[in-house]
Amino acid sequence: MNVSASTAAPNYQQLDAPLLFTQAAAAKVRELVQEEGNEALKLRVYIQGGGCSGFQYGFEFDEQQADDDLAIATDGVTLLVDPLSLQYLMGAQVDYSESLHGAQFVIRNPNAKTTCGCGSSFTV
Repeated sequence: MNVSASTAAPNYQQLDAPLLFTQAAAAKVRELVQEEGNEALKLRVYIQGGGCSGFQYGFEFDEQQADDDLAIATDGVTLLVDPLSLQYLMGAQVDYSESLHGAQFVIRNPNAKTTCGCGSSFTV
């Protein structure tokens, strides 16, 4: 795993692994990018206010990487996180899980004090 950083990168972009983007998640992103037929797409994970517990996770595809985004490449696929969201995601793991309950991207966040049953909402 490598972290992209420009010469004037913010400090968090210089960390070895501020969060983990698993191979399972990267494989699913690669599959979805291939289905879209747009190799420029990257998976962006973000935090927004709302949900049952105050904050919720969001995922979207993005072609653009902002100068202050953290970019983590795993197996040729890139995960983007903006600095505001990163403060809530430091040390987290972005994974992809398939089970009897369905398939979904999952965030295992050590900063979350409580989570909701929906799996996408948390408090810090």
